[in-house]
Amino acid sequence: MVKIDQIVLPDFPLLLAPMEDVSDPPFRAVCKDNGADLMYTEFISSEGLIRDAIKSRQKLDIFDYERPVGIQIFGGDEEALSLSAKIVETVNPDLLDINFGCPVKKVVSKGAGAGVLKDVDLMVRLTEAVIKSTNLPVTVKTRLGWDDNSRNIEEVAERLQDVGIKALAIHGRTRAQLYKGEADWSLIAKVKNNPRIHIPVFGNGDIDSPQKANEYKNRYGVDGIMIGRAAIGYPWIFREVKHFIATGEILPSPTLEERVEVARKHLRKSIEWKGPIAGINEMRRHYTNYLKGLPNIKEYRNKLVTYKTGEEVESVLDEVKKNYEGYVFERSPIELINYHEKCPV
Repeated sequence: MVKIDQIVLPDFPLLLAPMEDVSDPPFRAVCKDNGADLMYTEFISSEGLIRDAIKSRQKLDIFDYERPVGIQIFGGDEEALSLSAKIVETVNPDLLDINFGCPVKKVVSKGAGAGVLKDVDLMVRLTEAVIKSTNLPVTVKTRLGWDDNSRNIEEVAERLQDVGIKALAIHGRTRAQLYKGEADWSLIAKVKNNPRIHIPVFGNGDIDSPQKANEYKNRYGVDGIMIGRAAIGYPWIFREVKHFIATGEILPSPTLEERVEVARKHLRKSIEWKGPIAGINEMRRHYTNYLKGLPNIKEYRNKLVTYKTGEEVESVLDEVKKNYEGYVFERSPIELINYHEKCPV
């Protein structure tokens, strides 16, 4: 088993990454159904929480069936982060995570997210301020460094552990790389194998298949894996990884009926939580992977991303289910959807 403070997770847990405009309660529900062991909210602005911004407050919504679940915050000011940590504590998550990884310009320019990677002393002060202001276990999500000239994650890991974080998740790229190129897990392995490090270390970046998850588990020795983009429209990635690690066998692709019903559940929960307009609009990014592999699907997909009511969208899902009845999916690569102005960290 893996322990984050008093939170007990199974051996080699699979974590759902915090992804802006993706890792909301409807999405987390279908990922939990399919085996995610620990999930995080979308990242929440500390300044937004203090201002009582509606969108920031809404992101605090968590549900008992999700547990264990962490709330992730970001910011570049000690006082604001401390105050927001106290606000987070009122909704009783299992842990609080600090985002030092988001590379998006609008976040970095405010001295938050990956912007803090340029100043390790500041990162330590911000982390310590949060830890002192809450009784929740505090964890951190970050990157290898700001750029290739400052891949300082080994120093960062030791110093953050020294001030009291309970786990560390590392994305295998620098801020300068954004999501380009291949994630480098060798430095993540160095952190994990450092005899001074005793907290769990989770690896993140480019995990898009059960085979790769198992390979990286064995090669780099991390305590668990955080999966982000590969789960978008394909929450089955969690159960597939678990099955392959346990048995060495690849599970069959989810059936057409299962894909449609999970998409339907996701849609209904999205409308219920966000309302009909945002709920329908924000589901649109998921349909490509939900229906990936179906021949001549473009007409249906176009309807799914243009129709404006839940009834219309569900009618298209019914059409797909009827017209492709009995279709057997061949396994195809999971599409790692790339966001330019979003921040799947």
